[in-house]
Amino acid sequence: MASGSKKVIYAALVGNALIAITKFIASIMTGSSAMMSEGVHSLVDTGNQILLLFGLKQAQKPPDAQYPFGHGKEIYFWSFVVAILIFALGAGISIYEGLRHMAHPEPITNPLINYIVLSLAIVFEGGALYFAIHEFTKVKGRLSILEAVQRGKDPSLFVVLFEDSAAMLGLFVALIGITLAQVTGQLWWDGLASVVIGFILAGTAIWLAYETKSLLIGESADQETVAAIKKLASAQDGINHVNEVLTLHMGPDFILVTITIDFSDHMATGSIEKVIHNLDRAIKKAHPQVKRVFIEAEEAKETPEAQDLSLE
Repeated sequence: MASGSKKVIYAALVGNALIAITKFIASIMTGSSAMMSEGVHSLVDTGNQILLLFGLKQAQKPPDAQYPFGHGKEIYFWSFVVAILIFALGAGISIYEGLRHMAHPEPITNPLINYIVLSLAIVFEGGALYFAIHEFTKVKGRLSILEAVQRGKDPSLFVVLFEDSAAMLGLFVALIGITLAQVTGQLWWDGLASVVIGFILAGTAIWLAYETKSLLIGESADQETVAAIKKLASAQDGINHVNEVLTLHMGPDFILVTITIDFSDHMATGSIEKVIHNLDRAIKKAHPQVKRVFIEAEEAKETPEAQDLSLE
């Protein structure tokens, strides 16, 4: 999954860097506000890809005394930073530039340059978006896009997907705004397109922040994985009851598991150690993402259903 993430990020990084330079040159030559906003958009996206690559590198650092469970959550932190940057820089500058241009419109010179640049950007950005969708589709399986984003534990994939989608939408908005300004002679259309691009970026940033926040705080593994771990534990000899299975994603490929178990009363200490050892191996073999398993002996707890029956 990490290698797939890096491929998507590298593809977006190269494309956005080249597109940003081209957009800024076109903006300077034509005076288009929408093109300036698009240049800022691509520049912010380029910086974001650099931050995501840095986050992936930091997440791969091995555990140490200060961080005994590794640095996997680094990618969650830097993904959240990316969302903040999109909102603060991308959306903020685009909306400001658009409002300024609407208040004091300036004529667009050499509009053909804008059309050429936007057309090329749509082609390049479309290629990056196709690559991002292709990689994301392989990860999401049969889940819908929304379900895959909500349940996904590798934010770098859907961050790039959201960025590229917002970029494509922004390009079409800029193209429409520049065209309307030229056809109607109403220069405020160009500024309005910049404002719309800003709101697109703001919406993207808010969604990204919402999705990465829960990962940063600490999400459990998916319910299928939790149920499978509980089933494995229940199948072990010498275990009367599995009270609780708690999981926590310490990174996209690192799940921490804590299990409380009621062992058979007649079991000797050596036998309990053997059961724990076998269960640890079975869980890690069935679920390679599980890196650490902690098992606690505890008396069986009544389930809510059993408590309800006793009250009756």
